[in-house]
Amino acid sequence: MKRRFIGALLIPFALLATACGGKSADAHTSTMLDVGDQTGGDRAMLEASGELKGLPYKINWSTFASGPLLLEALNAKAIDLGWTGNTPPVFAASSGSKITIVGAMHSSVAGTAILVPHDSPLKSVQDLKGKKIAVMQGTTGHDLLLAALKRAGMSIHDVKVTYLQSAEAKTAFKRGDVDAWAAADPTTTQALDGDHARVLVSGQGLVNGLTFDIASPSALADKGKSAAMKDYLQRLQRAREWVYQHPQQWAKVWAKDTGVPYKVALDSVQRTAGTTVRVAVDKAAIASEQKIADEFADLKLLHHQFNFATFVDTRFNAGLPPSTTPPHAF
Repeated sequence: MKRRFIGALLIPFALLATACGGKSADAHTSTMLDVGDQTGGDRAMLEASGELKGLPYKINWSTFASGPLLLEALNAKAIDLGWTGNTPPVFAASSGSKITIVGAMHSSVAGTAILVPHDSPLKSVQDLKGKKIAVMQGTTGHDLLLAALKRAGMSIHDVKVTYLQSAEAKTAFKRGDVDAWAAADPTTTQALDGDHARVLVSGQGLVNGLTFDIASPSALADKGKSAAMKDYLQRLQRAREWVYQHPQQWAKVWAKDTGVPYKVALDSVQRTAGTTVRVAVDKAAIASEQKIADEFADLKLLHHQFNFATFVDTRFNAGLPPSTTPPHAF
C-alpha cells in the first residue's frame, strides 16, 4: 500500500498541472506568488467574488488533479502555496515533504460519505465486511473509511480496499466492480444527484471537516512572499463569506468551471462548499490531525509516526475564530 501511494505522488506533476498567467493590478510589483489550485477552487472563487482586483503582487496559477499531487509540487518548490483536504498533509509530512500548514477552513462533512449503489443490499457499515471498497489513498475519504470501520468495531483488514484515483473509482463504482466507494464532495453530490448512489454512512461525527492552506517553507522565509500570502489568505476569507451569501451565483460559476450541471453544483455548494468558515490553525486542529496521523501510522499506512505540530506555522491566525467554530448552514 505504501508503494502504491508513493508511486501516485511521484507521477510527474508537470503532466497534471497547467500553469496560467498571473493577475495583478500593479504591473510594477516584483513579488510573484505561485499558487496551486484544484478545478473549481480558489482561483474561480476569488475571481467570482471580485477579490482578485487590486492585487499588490502577481499570482501565477497552477491547477492540479488532486491534493497529494499539489503537495508534491510544494515539496519540489514548484509552487509557494496551495490547499488540500485533511488527510493528504498527514501522508506528505510522514514522507518527509517540506510543507507548512498556514491556514485552515472548517466545512460541513455531509458531503463526505461511503456510498453504495442505490439498489445495494448493504444497509450498515457492518455489512461491508469482506466487501470491496474503492477509495483514493491518503484522502478525506480514506480517513472516513477508517473512522467508520472503527466505530463499527471493525478494521481496514475486515474489508477489501481498492486504491483508485477519483475518476477510476467513479468508473469502477458505476460498473459494479466495487461494492462501495468512500469519497468527498463534489464527487459525492455528483453520484447522489446521478441517482445511482445512496449514502451508507456520512462523515458526521467521524471526520473533522478541516481543509488546509499549505505553504512551501522556503516561500514563507521570503518576506515578500510571506506578506503576499497574508493578503491572499485574507482575500480567501472574504471570498468564502461571499460564497455563503451568494450560493446560486457561485454555483453558476462553479458549474461552468467544472462542467457539472448547475443543480449538482448548487447541491454541492449547499452541502459542503458554501458552508466553509475560515478558522485558526490552533491546538484543537493540530490535535485532530495528530489523531489521524497516529491512526494511519498504527495501521502501517504511513512511513512513521511524527509530530504534526512541527509542520504548522500560526503566523496568520490573528483575528480568526477557533477551528471548532461550526460551519455555515443553509
